[in-house]
Amino acid sequence: MLFVYNAFLVLHFIGLAMLLGGFMVQMSSPDKGVNRTMLEGALTQLVTGVVMVGIASSGAIDEKMNDPVVGIKLLIVLVITVLAFIGKRKAPPQVALWATIGALTIINILIAVFAGVVK
Repeated sequence: MLFVYNAFLVLHFIGLAMLLGGFMVQMSSPDKGVNRTMLEGALTQLVTGVVMVGIASSGAIDEKMNDPVVGIKLLIVLVITVLAFIGKRKAPPQVALWATIGALTIINILIAVFAGVVK
């Protein structure tokens, strides 16, 4: 089961790369906005994160989740996903929406690294 968990972890990192990469691509654009890659990255992050927590919580691997940190990260990625859905429906420029998604993504990375998802 550790292989399956690690496979979802790789997919989780790919979702992060999509989300952050989509954000970075828009930095040079005069009409900053939410692109499809950002939305798909957010959805990938959300789904793979929930699956990984489910695997870890089931006891199938030896990792113990830091539940408060996981809860905060889940809330942040839900907000990012909703904002990305809203952003995809609006026409650019969406500087505030785009910047909020980017800032929340970076905050989520910092929480994962410094607060620790796994105990």
